[in-house]
Amino acid sequence: MKELMGTGVALITPFQQDGSVDVDALARVVNFNIDNGIDYLVVLGTTAESATLNKNEKQLVIDTVLATNKGRLPVVLGVGGYNTQDVIDELSTKDFSGFTAILSVSPMYSKPTQEGIYQHFSAISKASPLPIVLYNVPGRTASNMLPETVARLAHDHENIIAIKEAAGDLVQAMRIIDQTPDDFLVISGDDMIALPMILA
Repeated sequence: MKELMGTGVALITPFQQDGSVDVDALARVVNFNIDNGIDYLVVLGTTAESATLNKNEKQLVIDTVLATNKGRLPVVLGVGGYNTQDVIDELSTKDFSGFTAILSVSPMYSKPTQEGIYQHFSAISKASPLPIVLYNVPGRTASNMLPETVARLAHDHENIIAIKEAAGDLVQAMRIIDQTPDDFLVISGDDMIALPMILA
């Protein structure tokens, strides 16, 4: 997917002293990234503290980013969780106008098997109105999505078009690149191996 080539930034969520979302600061963050050459934006990823935001706060972040971006860059929205049906319900009811793709993290806490991860994302794939970027971050989910599982998902579901790989394992990243289709994107989610992944 050409829209997700280059450098994407997972936006932070700034807060006021009272704990409310600082929409003015968030707008400045969006403009700063656009003005400095970023290729696409990621909303409600890990660095946005999405796991601790309530429904209204998440919508406020979405509205602020889209209103500030004004269609200048592609935008990826974080939509994930360990309850598969909750994710499907969100995908079936949310307005995805203004978004290019979704970023969906591997289920956390319950430590699913590789087959469980496959079934989770297969169900999400069938429900998603947008292309899907898988998100593997085992340091936070306590469950590593293995290259074989990624390859199976990539080959079985046309709308699973990329993975944000944040296991910090260059060998694993190389295996994913080797086993997935040529047009499948492997995006570095780990600063320590970003350069070698780009060179790969």
